[in-house]
Amino acid sequence: MSLPNPDVMANTIHSEVQAERNRQDDKWGEQNHDDFVWGAILGEEVGEALQQALWQHFEKGAGDVRGELVQVAAVAIAWIECIDRRNGGH
Repeated sequence: MSLPNPDVMANTIHSEVQAERNRQDDKWGEQNHDDFVWGAILGEEVGEALQQALWQHFEKGAGDVRGELVQVAAVAIAWIECIDRRNGGH
């Protein structure tokens, strides 16, 4: 069995995270929170990922950890984008 090409995997993951960012922007518009609020939002998403991991562990496959982690990554990127807007770019 051959392993997946790491570049293809990375491109797929990045595409999924970007699609999630687009979905978030479509739903909420541009978000410009302070860091405390962003931390709470990210913490909530991490909590959902951990909840899915628990379900997966105890329910033997019922959880969607990967999908929640895509949301975690997208929120982290949104937070970085907000910081960059706040600071006039990187």
